[in-house]
Amino acid sequence: MDIITNYALHLVAAGLLLFLFFYVYTWATPFDEMTLIRQGNVAAALTLGGAMIGFSMTVASGLVHTDALHSFLGWSAAANAVQLLTYVLVTRLLHMSKQQIEGNNVAFGLLLASISISVGAVSAGALS
Repeated sequence: MDIITNYALHLVAAGLLLFLFFYVYTWATPFDEMTLIRQGNVAAALTLGGAMIGFSMTVASGLVHTDALHSFLGWSAAANAVQLLTYVLVTRLLHMSKQQIEGNNVAFGLLLASISISVGAVSAGALS
């Protein structure tokens, strides 16, 4: 496989994985991020953005550290699971995430975003 085809294949796969993560994450949360964001809810935008950044960090690390597409897809699936598990655990521990995000508590949204990004950074580093 030539280098351009390999690049395109990995780029398209990464884009599809980001879209899939976005879809699964927004489905899994107890509120409608896109409706809240359209209404100007910064907390929802921060939470979703942080999760996307955290996930994409591991996807990017997978692109750097694996040559085979199947390995890249496997690590990306693991990153998806890690981000979702992080969300579930953190929101269970904090007991009030839905109300805080729907109430546009920006500090709470930033906390959730920071946790997602931190977990994504550690997950990405674990691939090296």
